[in-house]
Amino acid sequence: MNDSKAVENYDLRGLKCPLPVLKTRKKLSALETGCSLWVETSDPLAVVDIPHFCSEYGHTLVETQNVDGGHRFLIEKG
Repeated sequence: MNDSKAVENYDLRGLKCPLPVLKTRKKLSALETGCSLWVETSDPLAVVDIPHFCSEYGHTLVETQNVDGGHRFLIEKG
């Protein structure tokens, strides 16, 4: 992860598939390459969808965390 780039938090809890991925894609498109984004979601399918999205679009999934009621993903824009 590039520590010189700010890390944003993006709360997508309460949204169902495919909205977490669609909103994450839009948010990342507005960031510079190398910026990181924490995405929080309560959608159980996000554990499959977010890693697949990162792989398909050239982003790095830096970290995945199980949290109360969902998951957090740290994504670095590729």
